[in-house]
Amino acid sequence: MKFNLIFSIAKSLLLARWKQTMVAAIGVAFSITMFVTLLGFMNGLNELLDGLIINRTPHVRLYNEVLPSAKQPVDQASPYKEGYNFVSSVKPKSELLNLRNSEAIISALRKDKRVLGVAPKIAAQVFFNVGEVDLTGVINGIDVEEENRLFAFKDYVTTGNFIDLQNVPNSIILGKALADKMLVNVDDVIQITTSKGDRVQLKVVGFFQSGLTELDKTQSYASLQTTQKVIGMPNNYITDLQIKLNDILKAPAISKEYHKTFEVEAIDINTANAQFDTGSSVRSLISYAVGITLLIVAGFGIYNILNMMIYEKMDSIAILKATGFSGKDVNRIFVTIALSIGLVGGLVGLIFGLLVSYGIDNIPFVTEALPTVKTYPISYNPKYYMIGFVFSIFTTYFAGYFPAKKASKIDPVIIIRGK
Repeated sequence: MKFNLIFSIAKSLLLARWKQTMVAAIGVAFSITMFVTLLGFMNGLNELLDGLIINRTPHVRLYNEVLPSAKQPVDQASPYKEGYNFVSSVKPKSELLNLRNSEAIISALRKDKRVLGVAPKIAAQVFFNVGEVDLTGVINGIDVEEENRLFAFKDYVTTGNFIDLQNVPNSIILGKALADKMLVNVDDVIQITTSKGDRVQLKVVGFFQSGLTELDKTQSYASLQTTQKVIGMPNNYITDLQIKLNDILKAPAISKEYHKTFEVEAIDINTANAQFDTGSSVRSLISYAVGITLLIVAGFGIYNILNMMIYEKMDSIAILKATGFSGKDVNRIFVTIALSIGLVGGLVGLIFGLLVSYGIDNIPFVTEALPTVKTYPISYNPKYYMIGFVFSIFTTYFAGYFPAKKASKIDPVIIIRGK
């Protein structure tokens, strides 16, 4: 009963100065709208950029790196075993870049329940022959179906069909920037020179765009069998194993485990993209900071409005206290006013934030660098809406608490005597 009375009085005070109440509610609603829209847009952009990297990056990559021998022959000679031997101009070991026992490693990985899939790969350095000019490039030999399943390969093939790599012998898919540089079209035949000096002709069956122009100027894709044939290697020649995990957060630990188990080099996605992750974190931090600043500014507006309301309603507060209302009751009345503004403004802000985000999400965004993107990116993560609403209540509560505390200490005798 007492709560109903307090709420009724708070409602009367709100409606008595409805213009100021509306201004305060609009301030909260605008802040929440901008908070939700800003976070949705910024994190949508982060997800888009992350997708360009993460979709095409394995969680763990196994490879063989050619390094100088850890122990030189002089260290193993009995007269010099106990001494410090200094060897200058140490050359790398003479060995191939392929992974030894790759078939056994693939079999073991596919039995690991933590592994979603394994896509073998060959990275081969070649020269693309364009008249008298040779362009440096890389042919990535891939298992076409696994590459598409794990890394959405077909989403980046903008011309042609990705499966033609598997179905058409001696075929290749070129980066769009490289194809434009070479002035070739689909179904054209190009000539390449391998690092051994062999010349091979391949049929162009498509173009792809990764979203990174500099990468597209050098990269191309062919099937594993075609690449092995081009560089003159046997069917078991594999230079990389690209691993997708069920839980990306376990990548660093699993990478170290595989390095010890298979005695190969291993790198996890966090290490490979450390600078990119830092950029995403900074962008998110900026968007949170701007959104919270908007809410705090709205809170100061509510604080000023309630302060003015208390000053103008001194008589009403004195009468309430004279008729039996305690200081705590008066405090509750003004806190209820503040929370009502925060609740209504917050809900309206969430609705408008969703509508504005939806509007941005439907604005066409066409760029040759990002062929898979058709509209501006927006994230509709419920977390942002929940944070915005909770923070609106939190901000308005403290914006009303201090004026309410001031109102609860008013002495009715002094106010009435002054009148």
